[in-house]
Amino acid sequence: MRFTQVLCGTASAVVLAGLTPMAAQAQQSDIPTVDSIVVTAQKREQNLQDVPVVVTAVGAKLLQDTGVKDIKDLTILTPGLTVTSTTSEASTTARIRGVGTVGDNPGLESSVGVVIDGVYRPRNGVSFGDLGQMERIEVLKGPQGTLFGKSTSAGVINIVTKEPEFGFGAEGEATIGNFNAHGLAASVTGPLFGTETLAGRLYVAARERDGYNDVVTGKGPSDRDEDADQNFYTVRGQLLFVPDDKSSFKLIGDYTKRDENCCGAVQIRTGATAGLLAIVNGGPALANPANPYDRVAYSNRGAPASVEDKGVSLEGKIDTGFGEITSITAVRNWRTDNGQDSDFSTADLAYRVKDGTNSAEFTTFSQEIRLAGQTDKFDWLVGAFLADEKLDNKANFLYGNNYEQYLGRLLSLAASPSTGGLPNFVATLLNRAPNTSFVGGQGLHDRYQQRATTIAGFTNNTWHVTDAFDITAGLRYSIDDKTLDTYQTTSDGGIACATALSPAGQLRIATLVGAANAPTVIGNLCLPWANPLFNGRGTKQKRSDKEWSGTIKASYRFSPEVFTYASYARGYKGGGFNLDRTQSSNGLPSGGSGITPIKDTSFPAEFVDSYELGMKNTLFNRTVLFNITGFYQKFSDFQLNTFLGTSFAVRSIPEVTSKGADLDFIWFTPVHGLSIQSGLSYSDTKYGDQAVPNDPTNALALLPGSRMSLAPKWSGTASVTYEHPVGDSLKARFNVGAKYSSDYNTGSDLFPPKVQKDYTVVNGRVALGAVDDKWTIELWGQNLFDEKYEQVAFNGFLQGSSGLSATNKVYNPAADTITYDAFLGAPRTYGMTLRAKF
Repeated sequence: MRFTQVLCGTASAVVLAGLTPMAAQAQQSDIPTVDSIVVTAQKREQNLQDVPVVVTAVGAKLLQDTGVKDIKDLTILTPGLTVTSTTSEASTTARIRGVGTVGDNPGLESSVGVVIDGVYRPRNGVSFGDLGQMERIEVLKGPQGTLFGKSTSAGVINIVTKEPEFGFGAEGEATIGNFNAHGLAASVTGPLFGTETLAGRLYVAARERDGYNDVVTGKGPSDRDEDADQNFYTVRGQLLFVPDDKSSFKLIGDYTKRDENCCGAVQIRTGATAGLLAIVNGGPALANPANPYDRVAYSNRGAPASVEDKGVSLEGKIDTGFGEITSITAVRNWRTDNGQDSDFSTADLAYRVKDGTNSAEFTTFSQEIRLAGQTDKFDWLVGAFLADEKLDNKANFLYGNNYEQYLGRLLSLAASPSTGGLPNFVATLLNRAPNTSFVGGQGLHDRYQQRATTIAGFTNNTWHVTDAFDITAGLRYSIDDKTLDTYQTTSDGGIACATALSPAGQLRIATLVGAANAPTVIGNLCLPWANPLFNGRGTKQKRSDKEWSGTIKASYRFSPEVFTYASYARGYKGGGFNLDRTQSSNGLPSGGSGITPIKDTSFPAEFVDSYELGMKNTLFNRTVLFNITGFYQKFSDFQLNTFLGTSFAVRSIPEVTSKGADLDFIWFTPVHGLSIQSGLSYSDTKYGDQAVPNDPTNALALLPGSRMSLAPKWSGTASVTYEHPVGDSLKARFNVGAKYSSDYNTGSDLFPPKVQKDYTVVNGRVALGAVDDKWTIELWGQNLFDEKYEQVAFNGFLQGSSGLSATNKVYNPAADTITYDAFLGAPRTYGMTLRAKF
């Protein structure tokens, strides 16, 4: 996609209603037009208004004006796009039209794909970070089953960075802001060795910021009093070799290192177990009452995180006369290592330690090759894609020093409420010395080694039936093979559970709590991380998917101003394996509550059938773009990764539907330097009425027929940019951008306390600088009105029950005793940036 002017976003009919009289006067020759927007959504250059695809396209200047540095910032410009982070910034998930993949399980591929400089990234979290100097970003909505690396079921975010130039140029910027933010970035580009065939570009940046949240650490051992800070540096180098006018080669290498503390959670509601936590902790262990927007997290263990991302790619283009060959070869490595206070309190219940045994590492090789050409009647493209992805995922989950006493008091209270929770109750149940059944620092140490290979062939072709009527067909055949080697250990051998399961243990527990309560007590002593049946357990699994995906589109141009199209697309996302301990009564996913390890942790591929009907209008001397698209998407075997209270599990939801409309709008106004971009998206994204399979505890009983989590019905964006000269040598530039989201539930189980009310985030930037951009000083603010919102809410670890009836599947708020925690959205930030060009 090429941009010759500032652009471009998406649109609102509300704005259109008021612009007719002024737009009709737009006759000035220097006003940019919609013709300047050229996209490559079908891997060939086309004007945006000639493409039968819903594309939100954002150019470099608008990205800078709105402060976009990563895909989470991009939401301010893209209606229907939601990006959230949970346990760490590495667990980042993008959703389009309400559909995405929760990122806590690295075994899950992403419903929304991310492609950077033609290279498919295996997970959304891998792509989160400073994207550097960007040329443009395209957000393609709906399944992309043909052209963008792996087939995706919900959409693609396509990011293109600035390539080297043959004219010398250098840029630098320095930024300061609140929360002690400061950063430096610099770039240089130009010809190398005095040649006209070889050019380079180098970009470097470093940014730091104190944390958004204060932290109460209690007795420690962590003494970190802030959370959600930022500390990273990145370097990106490119070489462009153009030996002649028929070929070019581009080599890109990049490296990013992040060492941060993220993410602590705050209480949004404190439940009945706060008193027990205070007893075992020797004082208050969490916010009581909850006041989340004080931004005080309770965490005695902290959340240190390291992320390292590096890679190299080579892109070659050769015009053979018959067609153009494009080859993109890439090797990438991404690794994250995290610690976590898993109970999000100052009581020492459970934690993950950052020592190399709680990490995920992707090593990926990919190769794509395409041949594209055209005749008078046909635009044709054929290609192949290969990917070899190795995932090494290590997990630890350890008992804290208060775990045994807290669990014992919970079990005592459940068996006999009048006791108020007896001390040393676990020791009494198991006839062991106090604090020897769950010793602090002991727990699980698991390893999952997955290898995934993809081989795909694809074609995408357009037949120009007449000058006005086109038919486009795309087809892809993918073979996805995955193998998983799992090895699980428990450092203390699961001694507490083993004792409870022995004949003497079962008899003693039944005698103390009663036969009716004994299974519940034993089940809680044998939670997955304490279950000896996992100790020393190794398994091997494999699966293969061979699937077709693709699209067919028919478009008709009624006039130079009006373009219409109808399309059908089949999207596909490969199946995989759950990378966590799960157990049931019989070792099968369909089993009831129990302690037998589930051996088969696979889940099937996800499919979607998508239908769209669109109209693209180019109005008022081609200065106004107004596009509207209606869509209907039906997903089958939707992959839902959800927290079951003790572990993560992937559930295949039989049916999910998403229907609605996208409106896009751009206006290059007759006022010189003033442009407006806005958008509106309506998405009614719901689960089918069928019960969720393999849900014996009814943890997902609220899903059937309900709207999906993190799926607002309405979202709208608006961005206004105005540039005006100040005297003969200066110019001023103003930008205000806003994003509105209607209410939605942030929890995968849809419990009502996790609902986020509607909210609006507003960003602003004011710049003054030289007319030739030699220098510019900017004052900026993100979330200017300090809007308060939650990214994701979740149940506190072993802190209450939901009040969800297992018989009639009805939520009873009066019986809900859970402590609910949440990861919050960023607060208001502001600062100043000085830019210079040479």
